[in-house]
Amino acid sequence: MFEAWHLRSEKVTEQDEALRLALRNLSDEQRSLFYKQYTPQLKDPDTYATLNWFFVSGLHNFYLKEWLAGIVDLMLMLIGCILLFIIPLLGVALLILVSLLELPALFRSQIIVADYNNKLGWRLLKPLQNMP
Repeated sequence: MFEAWHLRSEKVTEQDEALRLALRNLSDEQRSLFYKQYTPQLKDPDTYATLNWFFVSGLHNFYLKEWLAGIVDLMLMLIGCILLFIIPLLGVALLILVSLLELPALFRSQIIVADYNNKLGWRLLKPLQNMP
């Protein structure tokens, strides 16, 4: 939920380069196995940004399998919508708060998804590095 606030593009770029170097050290068979697992799970920054842009809060978090953040976002959005009919000022304030919290994720979608893909790559690579 708050990864947009603390991710640094330099760190993500370094992780990406380190992953590429580690993949070069694999055998052709291991590399092929890695990409067979990695490619279907790879996430697209444009899809993430689109899900965030529609302000149906939480969908972009679900896309990156961040279930808790997605549920919290979705619940806050639903509570805000319900409060629009009960206490309109509070409902509007909550919806604005959720939107402001998620706005950085919209503008930093490239780096957030790159970080997710890097973590996915490292998670899939570890078992392959231990193979003979």
